[in-house]
Amino acid sequence: MRRIEVYPYSKLYEQMGQPVTVGDSNIALFKLSNGEVHAIENRSPHPKGGILSEGLVSGHYVFCPLYDWKISLLDGLVQSPDTGSVKKYEVKVEGDKVYILLD
Repeated sequence: MRRIEVYPYSKLYEQMGQPVTVGDSNIALFKLSNGEVHAIENRSPHPKGGILSEGLVSGHYVFCPLYDWKISLLDGLVQSPDTGSVKKYEVKVEGDKVYILLD
């Protein structure tokens, strides 16, 4: 598994998204109030999808800024009554470095 350094942990704001790019993938990083960092695809699965790093974060969910779809940062699943999912990326934090782990 490859790990790619993407952002300094100390520069992530709690409950806000941070866009990063890894190769051709646009990824949104989120630092929760408990200090955990999660990473998901940075585009809502809605057909006219919004940029998720611009969405509001509540608990472990992000809300699509355009269509208010509620998406879990833990598994990438859209919550009912909407359906769909976004890709979830594995994250590792070591010191002040945030890594995305890729196959």
